[in-house]
Amino acid sequence: MEPIQLLDLSQEELQTLLADWGEPRYRAGQIQGWLYQRYAASPEEMTDLPKPLRARLAVETSFNPLTPLVTLDSSDGQTRKTLFGLPAGESGLGAGAQVEAVLMGYKKRRTLCISTQAGCAMGCPFCATGQGGFARNLTAGEIVAQVLYYARVLARQGQRVTNVVFMGMGEPLANYAATWAAIRRLNAPSGFGLGARAMTLSTVGLVPAMRRVIHEPEQVGLAVSLHAPVDALRDELVPVNRKYPLSELIAACNRYLEKAPRDFITFEYVMLEGVNDTEAHAREAAALARRVRCKYNLIPFNPFAGSGYKRSSAERIRRFAEILQRAGVTVTTRKTRGDDIAAACGQLAGDVADRTRRSARRVPIKEVHA
Repeated sequence: MEPIQLLDLSQEELQTLLADWGEPRYRAGQIQGWLYQRYAASPEEMTDLPKPLRARLAVETSFNPLTPLVTLDSSDGQTRKTLFGLPAGESGLGAGAQVEAVLMGYKKRRTLCISTQAGCAMGCPFCATGQGGFARNLTAGEIVAQVLYYARVLARQGQRVTNVVFMGMGEPLANYAATWAAIRRLNAPSGFGLGARAMTLSTVGLVPAMRRVIHEPEQVGLAVSLHAPVDALRDELVPVNRKYPLSELIAACNRYLEKAPRDFITFEYVMLEGVNDTEAHAREAAALARRVRCKYNLIPFNPFAGSGYKRSSAERIRRFAEILQRAGVTVTTRKTRGDDIAAACGQLAGDVADRTRRSARRVPIKEVHA
């Protein structure tokens, strides 16, 4: 019999399980406090629970569905990436699947980028994850477990996770139910207690799911993987655009801004040399910004083997940003991080994982500097 994954249970489901065991329902709150606020990794740590209950939890449940396989630190100590192994999903799907999470240290923040799927079915040609294919959706517990893993790491250093971005492997809105269950557990005061404003969800533009987001009480930040300012080019770079073109995407963004207390949508824009980085593209991006309150986040491309794309030059990125700024558009350029640890989504699960199987490289946990 497979153990029950505690992180996959809502508080109500945990209460029902405990009631079936003949335990008082309030024990659910105690257990969740240990899991989400004290980051307990085993029932032995839950010292205010009766020993018989701890023993049963140890036998019949699991506290962590993830197996850390490889951890790599960037040379500057600012970025850490962990590759996790997953159990097989329902009906044995995705056996041997792997996902990645990346911790980025800033002066005042510890931002964690987490995955929602093993692989991705969106097929964006410049994305390492998409080129690796799709294995399976993550459960809510597997999504949350990435945060708790790094919460334990940071707690040992007297630090904490301050921000979570759903920008790792996979399309969050293609795994809607599990993604939103994870958001609720991360946001709930009885859960991890992270404010909705400290979470950002990224999507390639699944318009029907974006319409659902409008009605969720947890009004997290929304980022859209834009990557092209016109339909013809976006059809190539973000294939879902063929089904939900820019006109529908912009309308969904505007509806979201009507409901959510946010100042803007973030448009993520990977800079690809000679593909989407010309001055004409910048002017088209500025024109698009007149249709929706937005800011642009320009992202230098992280090359990976076989991609066929190159990173735009620093000068080309600077000029692109300048054109946007002169048009009155807020723009940031993401600092390149973790090139030496394959920071682009999917790279570690692909080529780095292959190399580490041969070299057995393991990097011990150490401080991620501010």
